[in-house]
Amino acid sequence: VQLQASGGGLVQAGGSLRLSCKTSGIILSDFSGSNMGWYRQAPGKERDMVATMTFSGRTNYADSVKGRFAISRDNAKRTVYLQMNNLKPEDTAVYSCNIIRPSGSEHWGQGTQVTVSS
Repeated sequence: VQLQASGGGLVQAGGSLRLSCKTSGIILSDFSGSNMGWYRQAPGKERDMVATMTFSGRTNYADSVKGRFAISRDNAKRTVYLQMNNLKPEDTAVYSCNIIRPSGSEHWGQGTQVTVSS
């Protein structure tokens, strides 16, 4: 199983970005039954949860992004998204996606850099 994140970049404060994380090497039923998540790590800091979505569609967000970020998934495309609106300089980090499969195995994708200028 491989996860490929994309969509990062440089944006001004108040702007928006949409991250995508495409999963390959997994059958549809396996992906549909998986829990997905986005995490971020700023320089010198621990990796933090940003948003998660269970296989049933239940979502959870870090307090710092509630009302600004939205996680979604397209099972047919085996892809999870993170829509980020009203970005702030403190959102600057490397964003990574994560999948926890029904078997319990966990996989991480490489990160995509998000930089928000003030």
